[in-house]
Parts: sequence; C-alpha cells; structure tokens
Amino acid sequence: MRATAVVPIAVVAGVLVAGTVLARRRGYRVGGETVVRCRTGHLFTTIWIPGASLKSVRLGWYRLQYCPVGRHVSLVTPVRADDLGAAEREEAARHHDTRIP
Repeated sequence: MRATAVVPIAVVAGVLVAGTVLARRRGYRVGGETVVRCRTGHLFTTIWIPGASLKSVRLGWYRLQYCPVGRHVSLVTPVRADDLGAAEREEAARHHDTRIP
C-alpha cells in the first residue's frame, strides 16, 4: 500500500478510536450493545459500533434507524446508563432492534 493511502486511513482510524474513548469517558456505552432513545422518547437496545452501521444511516452522533418500540423510523442517540432509572433500563433491555444474522 502506498504511503499516500496509509495516512488518510490512519487519520480516520485515529478519529474513530478517539471518539469512542471520549464517549466512553463521558458515560456512553458505545462499541456494542447500547441503550438508545428515539426522538419520541422510546428506549431500546441496539448495536452501536462507532464508524460502522449496517442497520442505520449515520448522521454524526445520531443515527436514522427503525425504533422497535414505536414501530417507526426515527433519529436515535445513545443514552448514558447513569441517566436512566432501574425501570428505564429494564424497558430498554426488553426491546432490541433487529439482529444482524
């Protein structure tokens, strides 16, 4: 691989890793099973991998994806687990979006 191709790839990888580390330090559990909230307030669990998406359209910190609770397409964003009560965590655990086969 040529050096001109390696530098942009390394920069993108570095930005994704830095973003994941920063989000985790702020209390967001991104990088696997993550509790998210849609724009209408529904909580559910989804797989949130920074820099990758198979079931959604990435729009910066938000993602456009199907909400299994309200059965609609909506913008979703991760929620800090510390910001949720026990009942809200249980609600999110009961609802998962579609699994990837």
